[in-house]
Amino acid sequence: MKIAIGNDHAGTEYKEAIVAFLESKGIAVINYGTNSENSVDYPDFVHPVASDVEGNKVDLGIIICGSGNGASMTANKHQGVRCALCWTGEITKLARQHNNANILSIPARFVSQTQAVDMVDIFLKTEFEGGRHQNRIDKIPAK
Repeated sequence: MKIAIGNDHAGTEYKEAIVAFLESKGIAVINYGTNSENSVDYPDFVHPVASDVEGNKVDLGIIICGSGNGASMTANKHQGVRCALCWTGEITKLARQHNNANILSIPARFVSQTQAVDMVDIFLKTEFEGGRHQNRIDKIPAK
């Protein structure tokens, strides 16, 4: 499995914890940074993750910013990306089961690092249910 991860300055410490968790599971990680807590613009770090997911270069993506909103909005501009802003394990599970989310957006200022790592674990372990949910996903792209 290969995961792309990107973050702004609010998510640097969270990203480091998540990368350590992923690597401990033998998962390859492409880190699009930032690796600093100096202020940056989240789209610069989210677009590469979304492009990798869109182009099937990675299996899934993880993005982290202060609220998770701007990062999620940016990622969802890419065709084929279904980025879910999650703040609990249950929401994360439903995002995978019902929406086949392929990018997890984490709001670093609203969850603990432990919660963030737990959500990543749930995101990776949860399978898409398909069926009636696939019908809905098929209707997402604008026509």
